[in-house]
Amino acid sequence: MSNFITGVKKFLTNKNTVTVVGVLLAVIVLYVGYNMRIKSTLQTKTVPYAKETITAGQQITSDMIGTMEVVPALLNGDVIMEASNVVDKYANSDSVIPAGSLFYGRSVVEKEQLKANSILEYPEGYVLYNFTVDTESSYGNMMYPGNYIDIYLKAINKLDDENANQPDKIMVGKLLENVKILAVLDSNGDPVFANLEEKKTPALMIFAVPEEYHILLRKASFLRAYETSLIPVPTAESLKEEPGEVKLSSNDLKDFINRVTVWTDDTTATE
Repeated sequence: MSNFITGVKKFLTNKNTVTVVGVLLAVIVLYVGYNMRIKSTLQTKTVPYAKETITAGQQITSDMIGTMEVVPALLNGDVIMEASNVVDKYANSDSVIPAGSLFYGRSVVEKEQLKANSILEYPEGYVLYNFTVDTESSYGNMMYPGNYIDIYLKAINKLDDENANQPDKIMVGKLLENVKILAVLDSNGDPVFANLEEKKTPALMIFAVPEEYHILLRKASFLRAYETSLIPVPTAESLKEEPGEVKLSSNDLKDFINRVTVWTDDTTATE
């Protein structure tokens, strides 16, 4: 027995033996760790998906929902993991959920969160204004509902008779700022961003401003003799926690518009 113990001691104290054992242990640890990592990576999760295309504003019923096994590496972003968090909800008003797609938090909302009637959601005393746009003036179709814009005015300031020999001056300046976009429509009146798979060309941008500014914009749009044009410019106002209220940016431009148009007093109207 003592000879056996002595032999074991010699074996374990041999440098070559220690090296071989160490290498074997390292290989075993690496192998086990690698297999555990691969197993955790390939271990699928059951998630809900859309069995059919769900259009903007449509209620999501249980028969529209299926489940599939997906590896965790594909579950990026705000993927909804439970079917119970989807059923009876609605596809967001600016989203289309394609057949076979997973559900994402940004695309699924409660009914009260649905913005199908967002064009009617503006403060009391405000008036809707339909602003004609195209792909170029909307910065390559990059102005979305909920974004904010500033509105610039360009006009030819014609000089009076005393200065008739001098060239007319071009006026360019910011007229209004912090104007919130309510909707962007194509030439058929359909929302441009309701279905992102369809590339629609913007034709109208809808927003609302106080009556005073609404009249100012209307006046400016009719000043053809002064070659006026209104120019929408996107801003980062929507990224702020509390976006600013719409306001007048230039009293000089306001005075110019009112100076070259007829002022009316609604209080003089009679029944």
